[in-house]
Amino acid sequence: MTDDTASRKTRAAQWFRSLRDEIVTAFEGLEQEAGSSVRFAVTPTSRADGGGGLMSVMRGGAVFEKVGVNVSEVHGTLGDKARAAMTARGVPGMEADGSFWASGISLVAHMVNPHCPAVHMNTRMFWTPSAAWFGGGADLNPCIEYAEDTAHFHAQMQAACDAHNPDYYARFKAWADTYFFVPHRGRARGVGGIFYDDLATGDPEADFAFTQSVGRAFLPAFVPLTRKRLPMAWTEADRDTQLIHRGLYAEYNLVYDRGTKFGLESGHDPAAVLMSLPPVAKWT
Repeated sequence: MTDDTASRKTRAAQWFRSLRDEIVTAFEGLEQEAGSSVRFAVTPTSRADGGGGLMSVMRGGAVFEKVGVNVSEVHGTLGDKARAAMTARGVPGMEADGSFWASGISLVAHMVNPHCPAVHMNTRMFWTPSAAWFGGGADLNPCIEYAEDTAHFHAQMQAACDAHNPDYYARFKAWADTYFFVPHRGRARGVGGIFYDDLATGDPEADFAFTQSVGRAFLPAFVPLTRKRLPMAWTEADRDTQLIHRGLYAEYNLVYDRGTKFGLESGHDPAAVLMSLPPVAKWT
């Protein structure tokens, strides 16, 4: 591993941690604005083969029913299933050497008020001896949809993309529309956003800079929607709609989500991997 690669890993891991700190502060600030004293509970996580991270979860607030903001920096050797999945995606060298290093941030927020949209965001760097790349994205998951909220969220994601490549937004929006589709339900889990993986253009600094822009776009994309919808009155029927939508979200994460599968197959802390699941859900 070259000094340049080691430096890039260090800077990426530090940046994901700084983004985590910024988001945690912002979310606790929203709870304070709403008159709540709830704060994040922070728990160290570990992976048996190497590395770990921090799991930060806040429950039972006035704004967030459950929100998790996790960061990790893990390393080791991928198992057969994970290596096969990487090979199927076109990652070179997996047959010969399953060594890897990865760092990233993952966030999922499930809201109290059904008018406030749930949301997911993650950004990450992944390295093997034969390849290194960045990935991530963010998608909005309202149970009660507002067209202006969707437009605002997408505008923020597009601005982050356009600052780096005019083709990125259309490409990564389409990828999100495909990736966050729930085949057995015949519908998307939300109103989309952007998603990208295996981003290795040959300019790792540019790829890292873009990934940082995606992370920075998250709070301006999401927080204004929360502030706008939080005062709205809601009914038990709205709550029922919310819980049924959470069932859809849980189905997707357990059956299709690549990050969930990788985390469990690579031996990471199950509590951290399954942080994304809603606190309460319903199926009809």
